Amino acid sequence: MTGVLARGAGFACLVAGSRKALMCGCGEAANTLPLSTVACPWSAVTAWSAGFVRRGVPRSPATHSTWPCNTLPLHTMTEQRRGVWDLFRRVNFGSYAVLDNVGEVSLPQPVPTHIPRPPYAETGEPLPPPTTPDIHSLSGEEAIRNACRLAAEVQNAVRENIKAGMTTEEVDALVHNRAIAAGAYPSPLNYRGFPKSVCTSVNNVACHGIPDDRPLMDGDIVSVDVTVFIGGYHGDCCETYMIGEVDDPGRHLVRAARRCRDEAIALCGPGVPFYAIGNRVEKVAEQEGVRVVPCFIGHGISNYFHGPPDIYHCYNFYPGEMEPGMTFTVEPVITQGKEEVVLLEDGWTAVMLDNGRAAQFEHTILITDSGHEILTEFKGNSGH
Repeated sequence: MTGVLARGAGFACLVAGSRKALMCGCGEAANTLPLSTVACPWSAVTAWSAGFVRRGVPRSPATHSTWPCNTLPLHTMTEQRRGVWDLFRRVNFGSYAVLDNVGEVSLPQPVPTHIPRPPYAETGEPLPPPTTPDIHSLSGEEAIRNACRLAAEVQNAVRENIKAGMTTEEVDALVHNRAIAAGAYPSPLNYRGFPKSVCTSVNNVACHGIPDDRPLMDGDIVSVDVTVFIGGYHGDCCETYMIGEVDDPGRHLVRAARRCRDEAIALCGPGVPFYAIGNRVEKVAEQEGVRVVPCFIGHGISNYFHGPPDIYHCYNFYPGEMEPGMTFTVEPVITQGKEEVVLLEDGWTAVMLDNGRAAQFEHTILITDSGHEILTEFKGNSGH
């Protein structure tokens, strides 16, 4: 699951001040890099833009261990000084419906009392994550492998059923019921107050869309972010689906977003620096003529939903290297136009400021002695 902004009519909610520039998971701030707003007449847009962590030739820090987690190296800072015209000018991104408001959102679906729940299920507040990435034991690896296997199976059920005319609320019901039937808790439900069991992000919604009564239309693209909690562990994955006949720019965006994820995962293994993921995603995005939305990051995942390491999908210098036994998500959000996003008034739905479409693909991976294992890759029904 990935970033935040505000819900309601249009773009009424440009939040100002020194909001953290990078978010992860269900709108949770990244564990590092608190940033103040640079000089710009649209401070909220700047705070959610790409300028803080990228552009230019990436170079690694002198040492991973000495870079303080509460500061950002000055050589990564780029001032954003864009005029109103540059921010709001219209670009032809293809033929699709722009979502500038939301539909009716029903009450959350109940979870039977026999289903084991994560700590935040009642309060909405997760426990503090560890300060360093988990290194799983063999039993821990098997437990998270089982959770991820189920997440992949639920995602496959979405793949088999999603179609034009289906509402995203019906997608939510499908995900919720499949998770419950397998004895799992749908992880997004009440995580920091999120009101549904899955995130559904349509067209110009970058991520964290709340399922509602809007039917999917021919030509839509929709990202469905599934996470389940079973056996004390979470499994997390996201796919972007093309509904009916999608235009060529939309199809290109979806293909490019998948390639960004897959090529970043391909380089993962023991001793690989975490920042290599973002550098690879950026390179692929540039080759494809699309852009990374840098305010959404991947995250460590275990018996907690979000924790270290932070996985940046843009050029960055995040410290540390991958080690066998670590599990984390790779989940870049890729867009057709500019990187800036706005939160709608619900505090969750993040939309692209220029109304360009966005697509996201995500896997949870395990670092092994010889490379990596994609835990949320669907390999056929295992009988959950």
